[in-house]
Amino acid sequence: MTDKTILAVDDSESNIDILLDALGSEYEIVVALDGESALEIVAEDKPDLILLDIMMPGIDGFEVLKRLKASPVTADIPVVILSARTGADDWARGLESGAADYLTKPFDIPDVKACIIRHLPGAKEE
Repeated sequence: MTDKTILAVDDSESNIDILLDALGSEYEIVVALDGESALEIVAEDKPDLILLDIMMPGIDGFEVLKRLKASPVTADIPVVILSARTGADDWARGLESGAADYLTKPFDIPDVKACIIRHLPGAKEE
């Protein structure tokens, strides 16, 4: 396990469980089930990378991303969007808003791991 922390933000507990099972032995995984909770967690303890859902109750992932990138304290955190929204407009909006990458659901764990390795300094390949 590395000393890297990943914040997984998704309102689907089954998606969170999949990410915990797949990544929990390699990284410290912190979980938020909505955007407000995600922003509170980031304010208290800055993660090394964020896996962010778009469609959530309350503030959506695009708004979370906007707020993260607007703050000099959190702007440098790599954000990988994991979303069921598969349209080119959503993909473009995410990347234009500052996301490091955009993966669609259902996601493949090897793709998620490859994104983490690409965007998380110090992450190691298995």
